[in-house]
Amino acid sequence: MNRVMLDVRDLSTKYITRFKENIYAVDQVSLKIEEGKSLGIAGESGCGKSTLALSLMGYYFPPLHYTKGEIVIDGRNISGMKPDDVRKSILGREIAYIPQAAMNALNPTQKIIHFIEDVVQAHDPTATKQEVHEMARALFESLGLPADVLQKYPVELSGGMKQRTVIAISVILRPQVLIADEPSSALDVTSQKMVIKMLRNLMDNGYIKAMIFITHELPLLYNVTDDIMVMYAGQIVEKATSKEAVFDPLHPYSKGLMGSIIVPEEGLRDVKLAAIPGVPPNLKNPPAGCRFAERCKFARAECRAISIPLREVGNGRAYRCILSEEELRAAYAREDQKNGR
Repeated sequence: MNRVMLDVRDLSTKYITRFKENIYAVDQVSLKIEEGKSLGIAGESGCGKSTLALSLMGYYFPPLHYTKGEIVIDGRNISGMKPDDVRKSILGREIAYIPQAAMNALNPTQKIIHFIEDVVQAHDPTATKQEVHEMARALFESLGLPADVLQKYPVELSGGMKQRTVIAISVILRPQVLIADEPSSALDVTSQKMVIKMLRNLMDNGYIKAMIFITHELPLLYNVTDDIMVMYAGQIVEKATSKEAVFDPLHPYSKGLMGSIIVPEEGLRDVKLAAIPGVPPNLKNPPAGCRFAERCKFARAECRAISIPLREVGNGRAYRCILSEEELRAAYAREDQKNGR
């Protein structure tokens, strides 16, 4: 077994609004990533993906608050650490985060190299400008980025180049784990391909040891990650290999998610699109039972009444449903037959 780079156990976090209302955005999430592996997290907007990403760094500021659980990075438990300690010794060094719309994260009045100087010297005040410049040049060249980008202002770069530059800056201190939150969104297909290739190069060249890739596009994760977790209303509803999650989803929500998007992969491109009816539950007062029950065509009375744990089915695969694997497959077969698929 490879070294475990990130081990999360029953992590729960919430937002507290100015009206003192609790929004339970992440509920008892557990995950584990080994060295050299990548994990995809998928789900519709508002399911808790980005909140989970922020929570995994252990860096909590209102309105986001830690509730319970453990976050262990390469054997080091960062749960409950003071924000200043997390910022100084964890962020950038142990775990790094690429936020959504990262291309807008650069200061428009600073050259790229000056931004990198600020990042490095915030963690290592003894680093000289010459050392930082040499480090940055070596990193950019190894990742296929022109070294002259370092002397440019953000406005001089294309959207795709900005995104790749932010990714390079995020790994300048060689963090153990990289979290990429929808890094290819708002980019054209060519730029998306370059960003994904760059993320793979980071793993291959040893700049990072493990990666979490967040998106709402399950098929994209199939080409990027080893495993996939599907989130719904703050909970994990399915864990599987990327191939299983895309081509053989078990949970009704995962099945519906795959059926609602255009997939170019062989064997799926001819499947008719189908919307998921209804809306997610209000996380201010989440339901006692299955959170997908009101939108699920296979729901039973007990689905709404009892809390449903993840059901392990072997080889690390699990799903959160009261129905057995055999019952689900039989139900899907009936649906396919009814719809002429």
